[in-house]
Amino acid sequence: MRYRFIIADVFTEQAFGGNQLAVLPDARGLSGQAMQALAREFNFSETTFVLPADDSAHAFRVRIFTPATELPFAGHPTVGTAVVLAREGLIPRTGSVVLEQGVGPVTVDVDVSEARAFARLNRDTQVHTPNERPEREAAAAALSLPVDAVCEAWFANVGVPFAYIRLTDRQTVDRSVLDQPAWSAGFSGGFGPSLYLFAGEPAPGSTLYARMFAPNMGIAEDPATGVAAVALAGSLAERLPEREGTFTWEIDQGIRMGRPSRIEASALKRDGRVVRVMAGGAVVVVAEGMITVPGGL
Repeated sequence: MRYRFIIADVFTEQAFGGNQLAVLPDARGLSGQAMQALAREFNFSETTFVLPADDSAHAFRVRIFTPATELPFAGHPTVGTAVVLAREGLIPRTGSVVLEQGVGPVTVDVDVSEARAFARLNRDTQVHTPNERPEREAAAAALSLPVDAVCEAWFANVGVPFAYIRLTDRQTVDRSVLDQPAWSAGFSGGFGPSLYLFAGEPAPGSTLYARMFAPNMGIAEDPATGVAAVALAGSLAERLPEREGTFTWEIDQGIRMGRPSRIEASALKRDGRVVRVMAGGAVVVVAEGMITVPGGL
């Protein structure tokens, strides 16, 4: 069987920046095994497969695969897939749609014109932050850094768990190198094996500088990680003394990789708790083609 695919660069306004995404806009007939094989073949951080929705009130069902595993939810695949569907005329070019994912329905706001494409995911959820925290020594060892380079570390989850490691400055973020044995010893079997390292002022309105390593997902480094960005925004918002409001951070990621990305990450608080997280950014469609799936998959 032959399937059409579209490649988009997500969280960027420039082609060949941001995070690459392969989208199969009609994945009917593909098994989960075939989807995983295709994700390995594209070898991007994620590949998405669009299927008919289970609920007629929703637009589509979307399955998300890294080269190594299926994810219940992810940011750049959600944003990028929505833009691709809008450009294909499968959903309206402006307004809100609901995409079914492993975590449940996810609302996406789209605004697509000939000049620019932008989408923002919205997920009504609380941020799960366990009492357990990564040890600073373990975080430093995993990143090949001295302990005093690590300001703090914690776990958070809004669908995919991450270890958040705040470093002293952007230069230290760039200097970080994943030490595989130290990562395996300190994180591979823990709450959040994927490492999201960042620097910058935690106050709302600031710009943070980030990288993400996820060897557990088959991702050496990710140019833009929307699901990590929204959990970061949510966990930072939880700390604020304000009990009501929407709080936003800009996050630069992928710079060190030569694929600069900009994510707008926000969290909505009501009665002192985060109740919604959001991540938005621009998307550029760069290629399309056909791929043949061998029989037996």
